[in-house]
Amino acid sequence: MAPAQRCPLCRQTFFCGRGHVYSRKHQRQLKMALDRLLLQVEAARKAIRTAQVERYVPEHERCCWCLCCSCEVRKHLSHGNLTVLHGGLLEHLASPEHRKATNRFWWENKAEVHMKEKFLISPQDYARFKKSMVKGLDSYEEKEDEVIKEMAAQIREVEHSRQEVVRSVLEVGFPRRSQSTSGSARPRRGIFSTWKLERDKQDTAGVGNIHSGATPPWMVQDEEYSSGNQQIGPSYEEFLKEKEKQKLKKLPPDRVGANFDHSSSTSAGWLPSFGRVWNNGRRWQSRHQFKTEAAARNKQQSHKEKKILVS
Repeated sequence: MAPAQRCPLCRQTFFCGRGHVYSRKHQRQLKMALDRLLLQVEAARKAIRTAQVERYVPEHERCCWCLCCSCEVRKHLSHGNLTVLHGGLLEHLASPEHRKATNRFWWENKAEVHMKEKFLISPQDYARFKKSMVKGLDSYEEKEDEVIKEMAAQIREVEHSRQEVVRSVLEVGFPRRSQSTSGSARPRRGIFSTWKLERDKQDTAGVGNIHSGATPPWMVQDEEYSSGNQQIGPSYEEFLKEKEKQKLKKLPPDRVGANFDHSSSTSAGWLPSFGRVWNNGRRWQSRHQFKTEAAARNKQQSHKEKKILVS
């Protein structure tokens, strides 16, 4: 019996020795795997004559699985902020290591011989790709220069329009004088301010203002607050009472002792009667009485709700 061997394509262990590679299942899995790799190789071959150069993005870090070498290969070739599409895959397909691994893979899996050249790149094709890559880099730099020039022209245009708008606003808000201003044309600020001060004094005669040295109105103390004894806001005792009321609102309204009057005066022999435990009669009577009152209260509340809905 042949020793156990593992087939990575079929993902199973077989004991038939080399005869497994001739089986239908193995040949079918081999053809499917080669077809998947062939799609990527054909896309890379199209880039030999016309290499495409783009700005680097994180998506250019993708890798593809080389079936012959059993390893991952970078699909694109990136340097700095530039990426040459399919450059990494073409570089790998043209390497001598890939050629050796392809020959070994074809011999081990008994693949079709005429298909092997489709997964190899000759040195002549790779040299042609290098030349097209240089041309692609030059064209990319020219396009970038054009884009920069267009952006600079747009920036200059926007800056020019902004300056025109600012100039027009200044001309409308502050018109230019046709002649140079002389001493007589300038306003007499000293006389104007003196006249305004005298007018303010006349308007507020007997009252006084800030120009005459009087106390400003916002600093004058009102008569009703002159004593200073009036308290602003509630007192501390009222605050404590309100705080206690807020605590009681959170408690259930039907609790024992909810309606008890703590301010009432009682004698020394007083006993609480809010729980009906010390009332006349047995406890089951007080329990039935409590249930009767609760049912009546619920009935009254439901009746109120119906009235609200009808209205």
